[in-house]
Amino acid sequence: MSDVAIRVIPCLDVAAGRVVKGVNFLNLRDAGDPVELARLYYAQGADEITFLDVTATVEDRATMYETVTATAEQVFIPLTVGGGVRAVEDVTRLLASGADKVGVNSAAIARPALVGEIADRFGAQVLVLSLDVKRSPRTDSGFVVTTHGGRTETDLDALAWAREAIERGAGELLVNSIDADGTKQGFDLELVTAMRGISTVPVIASGGAGALEHFAPAVAAGADAVLAASVFHDGLLTVGLVKDALREEGVVIR
Repeated sequence: MSDVAIRVIPCLDVAAGRVVKGVNFLNLRDAGDPVELARLYYAQGADEITFLDVTATVEDRATMYETVTATAEQVFIPLTVGGGVRAVEDVTRLLASGADKVGVNSAAIARPALVGEIADRFGAQVLVLSLDVKRSPRTDSGFVVTTHGGRTETDLDALAWAREAIERGAGELLVNSIDADGTKQGFDLELVTAMRGISTVPVIASGGAGALEHFAPAVAAGADAVLAASVFHDGLLTVGLVKDALREEGVVIR
């Protein structure tokens, strides 16, 4: 296990100014006000907050900037914002609104040069490559990258794409298992291990957290940070409880 402190990151999927949650990215339901939830998780000891604008339509865009600004005024930990980031200008606006890091996914797949453009302008530490990964027999690694919230499979091998994005300047990998997402059955440890094996940057494990005992195995598999959503939104776990459980397993926590 690494001596670097492991981060615990609540994730807020935001649509039209509200937090939503589903299973395998389907059947989204309302889970509350993003600013209030971010403030709650900050009070619980979250190391970072991730906002994902899951609809990312043009009309929701202004709402998202307002949400980021309102959160940044009250929550003094790093904010990562993803969803609908298509150009350097989008990153400029998000950082100006109070984001510390920006997640890119579909737009980087459509135009990989975007990764380098963002990294060159703002530094690799600002750029999180968000990967929505599914198991697939079609790729060498057995994992394929998806877009549109897991609904559309690409032809990209997830490990090959992650490696390319790191070479282009991605500073962090947010690795979300679509198969595990919202199931509360635990992280996809095989996926985390595979990503750790090829990555020279921090790996955030996402998708599947359902119980306290799920977090330490993800760290043992190579995650530098563990991300969860529904277990926090539903009040099943708190950030503090997760950190206590990790500490008991000998994990170094911030």
